[in-house]
Amino acid sequence: MAARFDDSSQDLRVRVQGVPVDSFPRFAPEVERGAVRRITVVGEEILRRPCREVTEFGTPELARLVDDMFATNQVAEGAGLAANQVDVDLRLFVWDITDEWGVRHVGHIANPVLDEVAPERRRLVEESEGCLSVPGPYRMVPRLDRAVVRGRDRDGGPLVIEGRGYFARCLQHETDHLRGHLYLDRLAQRERKTALREMETSKEETFARRAVLAAKLGK
Repeated sequence: MAARFDDSSQDLRVRVQGVPVDSFPRFAPEVERGAVRRITVVGEEILRRPCREVTEFGTPELARLVDDMFATNQVAEGAGLAANQVDVDLRLFVWDITDEWGVRHVGHIANPVLDEVAPERRRLVEESEGCLSVPGPYRMVPRLDRAVVRGRDRDGGPLVIEGRGYFARCLQHETDHLRGHLYLDRLAQRERKTALREMETSKEETFARRAVLAAKLGK
């Protein structure tokens, strides 16, 4: 995706919870601590209903869930992962992606709400998009080129995360999950059916690759 302005002076430091840091390991600390969980697949009921808000913060259970989601996202080679994708009915997602400007973004957010964008400021970009719960196929999906999401961290602290390009797409995609929506819902019916057929032929290969990566990480 082409930049629409001069990025030559862009700060390329890793953003953790939206804050630049001077150094960061290849694998987020949460990956090392976490266990890999099964990823739910399209057709499972939990992916089709709005998730419950997180109401208890700072608990060992919530910290463990965040860690496990990071580990699961890592072995699945994902950009982001929502809680209902590991069969947990909570408004929570994690991300670990590098955008098209070379900036890595790592973090988690509970109870996310996307800012509304005025019609005159809306710019849709159509790019290829996939989903860990739809293993295999990718399709062109229009998304806003910028996004701001507001919520809480696992300790209950306020968060405001801003993304552009691929990271903005990720923030919108994961927030959709927590509303019970998949990227398939943004496709025409024929395209959706074709994607599901592709998934059926490729999902076992995808699952096997995830298992290999999990073993390499000792998960």
